[in-house]
Amino acid sequence: MTIHAFTSCSYSYLNRARVLSSSLRRQHPDWVIWLVITDKEPEGFTFDLAQEDYDCILTAEELFGDETERWLFGHDIVEACTAVKGRACVRILEEAGCDKLFYFDPDIALFNPMSDVVDLLDTHSIVLTPHQIDPDPMSDKVAIRDNEITSLAYGVFNLGFVAIANDDEGRRFAQWWDDRLHDWCHDRLDIGLFVDQKWCNLVPCFFDRVKVLRDPGYNVASWNLSQRVMRYDDQGTALINDRPLRFYHFTKLGPVGDTMTQRYAQDNIEIYELWWWYRTAVAEASSREIPKGWWFYGVFDNGETIPKSVRELYRDRQDLRAAFTSPLRTGEGSFYEWLQSNTELMGVNEERGFVPV
Repeated sequence: MTIHAFTSCSYSYLNRARVLSSSLRRQHPDWVIWLVITDKEPEGFTFDLAQEDYDCILTAEELFGDETERWLFGHDIVEACTAVKGRACVRILEEAGCDKLFYFDPDIALFNPMSDVVDLLDTHSIVLTPHQIDPDPMSDKVAIRDNEITSLAYGVFNLGFVAIANDDEGRRFAQWWDDRLHDWCHDRLDIGLFVDQKWCNLVPCFFDRVKVLRDPGYNVASWNLSQRVMRYDDQGTALINDRPLRFYHFTKLGPVGDTMTQRYAQDNIEIYELWWWYRTAVAEASSREIPKGWWFYGVFDNGETIPKSVRELYRDRQDLRAAFTSPLRTGEGSFYEWLQSNTELMGVNEERGFVPV
C-alpha cells in the first residue's frame, strides 16, 4: 500500500510548508509527499527538490496548462492556492500505486501518526474534520459567536485537512471538488461561498462512505480551543483531552492568531509552548531570498499590484477574458492598457469600452 500526501501554497508560505513536510516525514517516512506550488520562483531563489522533505513538486501550469494565467488572474492568492486542491487530488490519485491520499494545509504540523485515518480509509472513501465537535456552553456568547456562528458562515468542515481513498467514491468526490473549485473557489460570503469550505458542507449529502471524524486530537486550532485542553503524558506524548494530538493547525501566525489563542487557551501553558516551537521552526525554515508576501501572480509584469476589484472584473467578464488571454502583460493592446483607459482608479467605468455580458 502506498500513501500520498500533499500541501498547496505559494513560495511566501514555503517556510510553513517545510515545517509541515518535516513533521510528516518524522511520523510517516514511507509516505510520498507532494508540494503543489501556485507560483514562480523569485529572482535569486531556486527551489531544489533534492534538499527538501518533499518527493514531488506539481505546479499550477502542469495542472491547468494553457489556461493557467487567465484562470489564476481571477483569484487572489488564498483563492488560487485553494482552488488548485481539487485538480491536484484528481492528478495524484492517478499515480500508479496511490491507494490513499491526504491533504494538509501548509500551516499544519503533525505530532503523532495518522494511522487511525489510514485505517478508516479501508472502510470509508472520504474523511473530514469539523471545526467544532462539542458545543460551547450557552453562557459563553463570545465563544458561540467566534466558533459556532463562524462555522455556519465559513463552513462546517475545516478543509485544511481531507483524506481520500482511491476508490470509485473517492475519485468521484475529487472530480466534483475540482469541478466546483475551478469555477467557484472564491471568498464570496455574500453568495454563500468561502473558497473550498462551504462546498464541502454538501459532501455528506452527495457522497457515501463519508467519515466525519470527531476526535479532539485532529485539526486543533484557535476555533476549537475553547473545548480542548493540551497536556503531555509520562512518556512525553502530546495529548488533547487525553487523546493523542495528531496535528495542530497554526492558522494566523501573528497578532490575530495570538489574540484568538490567548482568548481560548487561557492558562493552558502547553499551547503557548507549542506556538513558541512553531514560530522558531518557521523562522529556521525561511529563505532570505524569498521576499515577504511574494506571489508571482500578484502583480502585472511591470510590478504593479493587481487590485482584487480588477480580478473580479476580469473573472466576471467573458469578453475581457476572451480579448486578453495574457492578463499579466502590460504595454500596447494589453488588459492593463484597457484598464487605464476604461476604468478610474481601477474601478469600473462602463461609459467606455466593453459591455458586460
